[in-house]
Amino acid sequence: MSERAEADPAVAGPPSEIKPAKESHGSVMWREAKGLFWVLAAVLAFHSFIAKPFYIPSESMMPNLLTGDRLVVTKFPYGWSWVSPSFHILPHWRGRLLGHLPERGDVVIVTPPGGSEDYIKRVIGLPGDTIEMRGGRLILNGRRVPAVIRPSAMIPVDANAPCGYENFWDRRVEIGNGVYCRLPIVRETLPNGVSYNTVEDGVSPGDDYGPVKVPADHVFLMGDNRDHSSDSRYSLGPPNRGLGGPVPWENIGGRAEFITFSLDGTTQIANPLTWVPAFRGGRAGTSLHPDKARQ
Repeated sequence: MSERAEADPAVAGPPSEIKPAKESHGSVMWREAKGLFWVLAAVLAFHSFIAKPFYIPSESMMPNLLTGDRLVVTKFPYGWSWVSPSFHILPHWRGRLLGHLPERGDVVIVTPPGGSEDYIKRVIGLPGDTIEMRGGRLILNGRRVPAVIRPSAMIPVDANAPCGYENFWDRRVEIGNGVYCRLPIVRETLPNGVSYNTVEDGVSPGDDYGPVKVPADHVFLMGDNRDHSSDSRYSLGPPNRGLGGPVPWENIGGRAEFITFSLDGTTQIANPLTWVPAFRGGRAGTSLHPDKARQ
């Protein structure tokens, strides 16, 4: 007959409690720093390779984009290149990873050759195209692009659209209790059926240009505000600050998708009462994909 020793519950004490070792202040700080690092890395990766916000700082894409518009720009439609990271920290290399050429009429962000800031322009010419401007009218591959005069655009005047401080000196009008910038509009239609409005503000140096043939793996870009846009028609650097002709396609950073919101320039960060009144109505959600007729 075997015997089994059992603990007497009257004698045995309560089970001992194992207390976790107290984490040092340095360990807590290191754990928090690592967590913050991975959050920032995820945000940066999303901005660099998926999509990022973009701010319109100038009038070069009026009437379709206004100073103060905030956009979403996607990074993946054309593949990735050295300009894809938000801070352009990669070394320059030719070509793109999983690259696709933009379509004529796409609105894209672009980094000028040798530069680091981003411009926003419209794709007008693709590799092999011949671009010419005569009297302010676009000629593509020897054929004048159809252009139709449309009713003037009435842009409300505000701090971000002053209408006269630098451009549009004689375009300011008062209608009722409102003040507007009345912009002459010409609607172009490219060979692929894409249509968009441009501003025709008179005579400018870019009204006569070319002809220039777009090389392989390059695109030709122009602003919709044709008489006030530093684009492929103008030389790099001061004073023109243009794109220096057709731009290598690896300098294209992404495609503009839609407007998230727009501010009129009166926001004061320190005064929350100015935040809501500064929003421009009717611009949030506006698609930046151009109209395209059925072929």
